Formats: sequence, C-alpha cells, structure tokens
Amino acid sequence: MKKRLFLTLMLMMSLVLAACSLDSPGSESEGSGSDEGGSEGAGTIGFSISTLNNPFFVTLAEGAEAQAEEAGMEITVVDAQDDPAKQASDIEDLIQQGVDIILVNPTDSAAVATAIESANNADIPVITVDRSAEGGEVVTHIASDNVEGGRLAGNFIIEELGGSGNVVELEGISGSSAARERGEGFNEVIGESDIEIVANQTANFDRAEGLSVMENIIQSGAEFDAVFAHNDEMALGAVEALEAAGMSDVMVVGFDATNDAVAAVEEGTMAATVAQKPNEIGISAIDTAQAVLNGETVEEFVPVELELVTQ
Repeated sequence: MKKRLFLTLMLMMSLVLAACSLDSPGSESEGSGSDEGGSEGAGTIGFSISTLNNPFFVTLAEGAEAQAEEAGMEITVVDAQDDPAKQASDIEDLIQQGVDIILVNPTDSAAVATAIESANNADIPVITVDRSAEGGEVVTHIASDNVEGGRLAGNFIIEELGGSGNVVELEGISGSSAARERGEGFNEVIGESDIEIVANQTANFDRAEGLSVMENIIQSGAEFDAVFAHNDEMALGAVEALEAAGMSDVMVVGFDATNDAVAAVEEGTMAATVAQKPNEIGISAIDTAQAVLNGETVEEFVPVELELVTQ
C-alpha cells in the first residue's frame, strides 16, 4: 500500500514538473519580446575625439556619454591625443569592434579622410563633430559656426579699440577646420577696419604653447593692443605671459567659453570668449546618431548656437 502511494506521489510530481517545463519556453519568449522592444533605437557608438587634454573636449565627451546613457546606447570614447596617426588607428579599431556608427572629432581635417573612407567601406555611417573632414563620406556635421564665431571676436575687438590699433592672432592646429574657419571669420572683419594684425602664429590650441608663443612675440618688441586666440587654452596661456611682462592692459579674447575662461572674463583678466557650448554639441551628436540609426533623414549641417561672453 505504502509502495503504491509512493509511486502515485512520484507520478504526480513528474506531471507537475513536465507542466512547468512546457510553460517555461512561453515565458522566456515573452521576456525576450519585452527586451527586444526596450532596445528599439539603441545601438553602439564609437567616438574618436581629438584630445581629452583640453577642458572643451572633456565637456563635449561627457555630454555625449550622458546623453548616450539616457538613450540606452553604448558608447566607446577614444582619445587621439592630438595625433592624426593614433586617430586613424583608433577609428580602425572601432571598425573592427563592429560599432553601429562612428562620431569623429578630427585632429587633422585632411588626415582623417582615409579612416573615414575605411568606415564607409565597412558600411558604418560617420558623423563629424566640432571639426569637419576634408574627405570620405560623412552623413552630417555637428558644430557651431566657427566662421561666425571668428567674426564675433573680431567685431568685439574692433568696437573695443575704436576701429584702429594692433592685434596678435594665436592660431590653432594647422590643418584643423576650427583653426581655418575661426581665422577666416576674424580676418574677414578685421580686414574691413584700420586694425593691423602684427603677428599671427600657431600655438596648437595648447595653453603651454600659448604662453611660450606669446612670450616670444613680446620679446620680439611687437606693439599690440589686443590678442585673439582661436581657443581659450591659448588665450589663458597668453594672459599668463602678458601679466608676467607687465602688459595686463592688453585685451585678450578667446574661443570656447571653458570654465577657466569664463572665470577669467568675470575677473577681468580676459575681455571676452566666444561660447561654443560643448555639452550641447555632445548631446546633439548623440541625438543625431540615434536618428541616423533609426533611418531618419538628417540635415548635412546641424548648427549649435554661439554667443559672446563678456563682463
């Protein structure tokens, strides 16, 4: 009797386990469908950035990372360290990783073309950010209008100097679209005034180089009333050199509106800086990347608003 009862219980347990086993695939399938729906619009992004040794690009990268996280997208940020060869290698690595889309902030607008072409050949869409590329197929370019930013800086200096005087121009990395375009806008408006550019030298968007180049210009005996630097790092280096030489009355205008530069404007050690809003550029880059991956049509150029920051 006991044996028969035991066998009956064992049979009932087997039937229960079998029923559970049959239910499991249905439940798992339902769960998978839910996950699939949750990942709609998501994707993997590779972001090759020119340098993370510059506060502007750190803020840009942080804006992109935060927006990607909010959108449920995976993002890999790689630092080219201002080296075109490293940037090309980094982009090749991103291609090999099989990312869905690549964002590029070029170190050199011409040199990056070959790497972009490699992404084109791998059918990976490319978006340029802040600086444009001179080759390869790019879906869209996201940036402030650097030419207009140069004009803003130039017009401010013209107004402050009353339309005449001497100015020094500290240029960014040769070959970068940002340096070329900011210089273009600045020289355009300065050329329409009686202000003379008495020196223009590159300091590669770097604060230490901005300091040393400014020291050399001061030692050359050049007389000038203002300095326009293509970015805030060079402007802050120039301020340091001018203060050390007892020339703190020389007006300095930068570009980017980094935290250090805005603080310098508030303190009066810098006269102005052109605000380019790197965080918003990073956010816009991710939003646009998501639109591209969703098959939406985007504009060839997505502008981010500029403004002049003064006291």
